[in-house]
Amino acid sequence: MWLGPGHSLWEFLSIACALLAVRYAAAVAIARYIRWRHGPEGESQMLSGFVGVMAWLAIIAGFIYSLGLLGTIGGVAALFAGTLLGWSLQAPVSGVAAWALVTLKRPFRVGDRVLFPSIGLNGDVKAIGLMYTVLDQVGGAIGSEEAIGRDILIPNAILFQQVAINYTPKAEAAFFLDEVVIRITYDSDWDAAEKVMLEAACSVTADIIRETGHQPYIRSDIWDYGIFMRLRYMTKAKDRPRITHEIVKLIFKSVQRDPRVDMAIPFVYSFRKSMDGFNRNHVAEAVATTTEVPAGLIDETGLVGLGEGAPTAEMEQLVRNIQEHGLLQPVIVAPLANGQYRIVAGHKRYLACRWLGWKNIPVLVHQAPDARTPTA
Repeated sequence: MWLGPGHSLWEFLSIACALLAVRYAAAVAIARYIRWRHGPEGESQMLSGFVGVMAWLAIIAGFIYSLGLLGTIGGVAALFAGTLLGWSLQAPVSGVAAWALVTLKRPFRVGDRVLFPSIGLNGDVKAIGLMYTVLDQVGGAIGSEEAIGRDILIPNAILFQQVAINYTPKAEAAFFLDEVVIRITYDSDWDAAEKVMLEAACSVTADIIRETGHQPYIRSDIWDYGIFMRLRYMTKAKDRPRITHEIVKLIFKSVQRDPRVDMAIPFVYSFRKSMDGFNRNHVAEAVATTTEVPAGLIDETGLVGLGEGAPTAEMEQLVRNIQEHGLLQPVIVAPLANGQYRIVAGHKRYLACRWLGWKNIPVLVHQAPDARTPTA
């Protein structure tokens, strides 16, 4: 034995110093090795820390042995270590069991897109190891359904307690039902709106329709500010964002070309009607004149009766929206000879800003001969 009862303190200190020197040399060697293979600095710190702990444990054990107390303390330590080991190995044993179960039963495989709803994780399976399952996270920082290249390690031990939803159980490009929602006004042509949406879905998902045999279809709901047209179609689990983008783009372009279909906008109701009376060839010029004017320069002649009495539920909602998100659509005004401005469109928006105490109102200055009927 290298040290026993009766040895001098200097012998013990010499051996302790030798162990610390070995620990330091090992840390230097580890750091150089990590740099040689271009590994991260954190990896070097972790391995050096492990070597340091082992060295100090050896020094403490040698000191106890030199006092002749190794047997007594060792028995107590062994009992404690056995209990601790049995408790700590529960998770690793469960992890290995889960690995074997997943490997044999294959509820998901490498390459599948899996959702663990109880822990809020969605990702593509990259590896299934003895202790961990590695996911390439989907969504995360960008809030989408595209893989973002960030690895998530899930301990296999928790797989026994989690619900796993496999989006691709049969093939790499498995399909599921998705929808795009478009809100149209009550005076839109229903058949034209359905045609626009269905043609967009059929054009983008033609290959999926051929493979699955499922045609896109429409479902609808009535809302305060129009009809919710829900376009439902089969999509690819790993290509959903692109397919949705392409469908929305085609629908948007078709609606721009077809005057029979109009988009409903809350508190304005209709995109087209909000632009009635304006020369659309000069919209870009009008946008360029967006500015802020003092509330005192707004002529409130056309507001008689609107701001009296308790605010309606609609106005309260409008005030809350502007308070939370700002004035997304400026008030449209026309200059008057006396230096003031007459509201052309957006009377209710102006009132909401005034109730919020705004001193300056964002406006679009437009040359218009007469004020319009008060609008939101």
